[in-house]
Amino acid sequence: MPPNPKNLILNLLLANDGTPLTAADAVGSCALFGIRENSVRVALVRLGAAGLIASAGRGAYRLGPQAAHLAEELSSWRSSESRVCDWHGAWIMVSTGHLGRSDRTALRTRQRALALLGFKELNDTLHVRPDNLIGHAPVVRERLRKLGLEPDAPVFAATDLPPELDARARTLWQGEALNSAYRQTRQKLQDWMAHADELEPEVAARECYLLGNEAIRQLVFDPLLPEPLVDAAERRAFTATVLAFDQAGHRIWRERLPAALASREPPQAGTGKATADSAMKGRRPTAH
Repeated sequence: MPPNPKNLILNLLLANDGTPLTAADAVGSCALFGIRENSVRVALVRLGAAGLIASAGRGAYRLGPQAAHLAEELSSWRSSESRVCDWHGAWIMVSTGHLGRSDRTALRTRQRALALLGFKELNDTLHVRPDNLIGHAPVVRERLRKLGLEPDAPVFAATDLPPELDARARTLWQGEALNSAYRQTRQKLQDWMAHADELEPEVAARECYLLGNEAIRQLVFDPLLPEPLVDAAERRAFTATVLAFDQAGHRIWRERLPAALASREPPQAGTGKATADSAMKGRRPTAH
């Protein structure tokens, strides 16, 4: 199943580090996944209407105002381990009981913000995560606000939970499942990298995008738990592998793929097909 064209376009823009993306580049990149030109252009229009992309000149686009803070958060996965500090048993709480639930857009934005920062529901009115992020509650509060959490949602540290509540909080994350996912994905990426040079460039480009997108999404939504809730060393090993995989993917999209496409005859005019030669001048698209 090909990736969603809207997600792929956003990923291309995220990977461009501020460099505009042309419509031709978007069409060419999406063509690698069997996405038709018309679907790409429809996606561009819809992303623009939602404020997720904006014009950067004739036929070129950049990330829009509605995507700026989310893009900043998503792009920070490479340095996620640098945000972690020692945990001394305190928690960060977010009180949401007084917030409305009828506005579905606001509710989705709130839930996404809390998920991105690793919060879980402790009860109907409180979300919680370990207080093991550098900057603690003030920095977490600021990040949540930027991601769209309502300004009147209290974000605070709690250091004296009753023992039974503390014990329940520690069970909200499935630590062993996280550890297993770190190991499995790391092994999958390492196995692929060991044989990547044997693949045709277009096949390698497609596969590394799909595998990398899945792995980076896993990192983006990782709760960055402390010991003993999770095996932090296993997470660090997984993160290092994703970083290596991401670099390998960039080399494929920047070097092998353009060379392979340039060696082929261009499609005849009027066929509606597009090659991805110009789109591959930059970096491999990363996760959205």
